[in-house]
Amino acid sequence: MVDLFTGYGATTKSRKRTGSASAWDEMFPDPSSLTPTETRAAYKDVYGALARMTQEELRGRTAALASSYLAQGVTFDFAGEERPFPLDAVPRVIEQPEWVTVEAGIKQRVLALEAFLADIYGPQAAVHDGVIPASLISSSNHFHRQAAGIVSANNVRIQVSGIDLIRDEKGAWRVLEDNVRVPSGVSYVISNRRVMAQTLPELFVSMRVRPVGDYPNKLLQALRASAPAGVDDPNVVVLTPGVFNSAYFEHTLLARLMGVELVEGRDLFCSGGRVWMRTTAGPTRVDVIYRRVDDEFLDPLQFRADSQLGSPGMLMAARLGNVTIANAVGNGVADDKLVYTYLPDLIRYYLGEDAIIPNVDTWRLEDPLALEEVLDRLDELVVKPVDGSGGKGLVVGPAASKAELATLRKQLLRDPRGWIAQPVVQLSTIPTLVEDGMRPRHADLRPFAVNDGTDVWVLPGGLTRVALPEGELVVNSSQGGGSKDTWVIGLEPDFYHESSARNIQGLVADQAANTQATAAGTHPVDHSPQDKPLGNSDQQEQQQQQQQQQGRQPVSAGAPAASKSSAQEDREC
Repeated sequence: MVDLFTGYGATTKSRKRTGSASAWDEMFPDPSSLTPTETRAAYKDVYGALARMTQEELRGRTAALASSYLAQGVTFDFAGEERPFPLDAVPRVIEQPEWVTVEAGIKQRVLALEAFLADIYGPQAAVHDGVIPASLISSSNHFHRQAAGIVSANNVRIQVSGIDLIRDEKGAWRVLEDNVRVPSGVSYVISNRRVMAQTLPELFVSMRVRPVGDYPNKLLQALRASAPAGVDDPNVVVLTPGVFNSAYFEHTLLARLMGVELVEGRDLFCSGGRVWMRTTAGPTRVDVIYRRVDDEFLDPLQFRADSQLGSPGMLMAARLGNVTIANAVGNGVADDKLVYTYLPDLIRYYLGEDAIIPNVDTWRLEDPLALEEVLDRLDELVVKPVDGSGGKGLVVGPAASKAELATLRKQLLRDPRGWIAQPVVQLSTIPTLVEDGMRPRHADLRPFAVNDGTDVWVLPGGLTRVALPEGELVVNSSQGGGSKDTWVIGLEPDFYHESSARNIQGLVADQAANTQATAAGTHPVDHSPQDKPLGNSDQQEQQQQQQQQQGRQPVSAGAPAASKSSAQEDREC
């Protein structure tokens, strides 16, 4: 163990700071020690397990994880190279009492966002009451008037959400941003847990880690609950842009685990105000579409006329109440980072409560005084485009060159509505095995929530993304980041008593999402897409989508001629 953590507190690079405190380390109260030994209570067992390993042993386990991911196709595209999605062997640990607060904060946020979307696509009471400006809504790139009046039978617009959280310098949770369009990354939560449960099964017993394998069932239940009125046995499909999409692995995994069909736009057609799927048994009615295609590409009659990723007439079928599109069209306005700044006020307005998890302090650059202050402090702040994702367009002032800051200054003056600014928050750090050994690396957390109309269920843990380069604060895989399995510990002892009675293999089966579908009896669609899982690189997303649209490598013979356009799946990790 000594050589595993030797040099943990040493730094080889310095980052220009703005007077903020050092990052809060989640395992060690005093991470500055060259070889820290005192741990926080949540990590006691993890540290004890690591104490029995050498660095070579841990590297061997990490290499085994990478080999397992490569064999399964759990990869991502980084700088044009296909790599196994980086999974660090040291988990993130959150104790159950703390998770109760996080879970409550996520549920509160989802309910407020649901109320906000129902309002702005309906009576717009918050606008009339002066809570949020009308100009903000109308100027948002993802506010679609075509979505007005389209409501699922159970009034749910956000079946799935991914709310990004961070810990600040004091260890307090804060919301970094909201993702309620088509949030991505849950496949890595499921895959991470499967391999970690097989790698460290004894720790799952001693620490009573809450399982994550219920997610596909919860998602399927929520999708079925949103089906059109009068449909007792709804037919659910997962709509994917195709094999060139960087989240295609996730699309295939979720469809398989839910036991539903994975379809592309060409597998669907609209007739008589309904959506149908072409199958080997003939046309089959579709009741719920879990879409992983952006709004602008869903229906060429309503949005981009050159899109072939969706199906003409889909929105009309939804408007008539004959199909549910999940998540709802138009949700992207709630992801606007300027809307994010109003969420504390919107929570009070719709729910009559204060926010359980606060936002990161944020400047609205439409305010002339705020813009003036931010322009004076560009080299101290983080500046983000309001509709950016995957870390694209983000500028970290202390790390930016003078030329970059000069370009940014011109952009802010030209379009203050398109940007927000925030202080540089030193994201919390977690021990991570890198080339230099075990070192602190910054991380965030994306908990996933599923809303079935009666309850908002939060997946225990979520996706921890970790920035692998030293000092880096952008955790996205497209920027060279990786992930950790997230353990919420303190599950009821009865679960583990029963699992222990079955043996360790039984525990692993309970912890890992099994590979069998949860439903059966669907008809195969007419074509079989190439099973070529891709990763989740934001940097390559538009190129992949453009290739899919142009049909450079058609997934089946007889595919329709495609036009030149591109699409992007929202908020890839």
